[in-house]
Amino acid sequence: MVSNKEIQRKLEARKEKMELHGEAQFEINEMLEDIIIVSSNHIPGYDIVETRGFCYGLTVRSRGVGGQIGAGLRSLIGGEIKEYVKMMEESRNEALYRMIDHAQQMGANAIISVRYDSDEISNVMQEILAYGTAVVAVEK
Repeated sequence: MVSNKEIQRKLEARKEKMELHGEAQFEINEMLEDIIIVSSNHIPGYDIVETRGFCYGLTVRSRGVGGQIGAGLRSLIGGEIKEYVKMMEESRNEALYRMIDHAQQMGANAIISVRYDSDEISNVMQEILAYGTAVVAVEK
C-alpha cells in the first residue's frame, strides 16, 4: 500500500498540473482513461471476472478564515456561495483520485457501485468520501 506521503505528493503534482491547464475536469478525464468507473452494479460490454473488494477515497476540508468570512457575508445576501462550491469540487476530485489509487493498488481495472458521501465534521470542516467495489473486468 502507498504511504500517505506518496499520495500527498501525487495529489500536489496533479494539482500543479491542473493549475497550469486551468481546468480540474481535464485532470479527472485523464485519470478516468486508466480505469472504468460506474455507479451501476455491472459494466455494459464487460464481464466482471474478479472482485478485489471495497475501495474508497476520503478527504476532510476546511475553508480558511478569509473564505469563511467571505462565505458568511455572501450568505447574508443570499445566492450561491462560490467559495464553498470550489472547495467541494476540489474535495470531490481529491476523494475520487484517492479511490482510484486505492483500487489500482488492489489490482483492479474498474470500480463498480460508486457512490459519494459527505458529512459535516464541525462548523468549519466537511468530509467527502468516494467509495465503490474494486473489480477486474474484461471486455466481452
